[in-house]
Amino acid sequence: MTDETSWPAGLDTSTPNHARIANYFLGGKDNFAADRKAAEELLAIAPEIRDMAREGQAFHTRVIRYLVEQGITQFLNVGAGMPSGNNTHQVAQGLTPDARVVYASRDPVVLSHSRALLATDERTGVVEGDILHPAELLAAHGLRRVLDLSRPVAVIVMSALQFVPDEDGPFKRVAELRDLLPDGSHLMVIHAVFDSRPEAAKPIVEVYKRVLKRNEDASRTREQVLGFFDGFELVDPGLVYVRQWRPENPLNVHRPEKDWLVGGVGRKISP
Repeated sequence: MTDETSWPAGLDTSTPNHARIANYFLGGKDNFAADRKAAEELLAIAPEIRDMAREGQAFHTRVIRYLVEQGITQFLNVGAGMPSGNNTHQVAQGLTPDARVVYASRDPVVLSHSRALLATDERTGVVEGDILHPAELLAAHGLRRVLDLSRPVAVIVMSALQFVPDEDGPFKRVAELRDLLPDGSHLMVIHAVFDSRPEAAKPIVEVYKRVLKRNEDASRTREQVLGFFDGFELVDPGLVYVRQWRPENPLNVHRPEKDWLVGGVGRKISP
């Protein structure tokens, strides 16, 4: 655990939090007993979830490398989780020092840690915002200070959409965000799907309903996730299990559906 003085005042440590649960899956220490209990419930249902978290991070790194190769130097990580050793700005700036990165979240725990650990220079910022309020997010002073929205931006969505039910209109909001971005911008999405693990869907959804204090089911199939890329040109190989997306070693792509995370990258082009 980190020093408790680094956590926001009044934090309820008895209630699990999905960002801290993800931190636990990645081997982090920024979590509490309630988070670990919920995480262990999930691991009892699907032990591969811990490996999936690592595969998602590896996908994130490969995508940023690809985007930098395409000349992208601006990144917006929406729904950012707890800081880790694989943060977007570290990967991007390690490849091109002039990369500029903004992290956005509504989670006060994530915001507190991110402002302390990530926003350390003028090329990296942290703002309060989310995928469901794209105009407000892009208008934020902290974002405009770091990113030039007249030039292409890569929007990184690690897992935020998989917790947003259809009732909240996520497909419409992603389309609104797309329309506000300049041509040449990219969207990266990672999303858990249950195509290969239908029996795990209900018990996992029930755990996250308790964690998120929501009654809606936000689970989706790969075909449904594909809808987030409407208006984007999918980069080869498309929306696939993350192990299959431009692997560094093709020999490592074995039973890609075992880690049931899909990921893809789309490029905004003029109609």
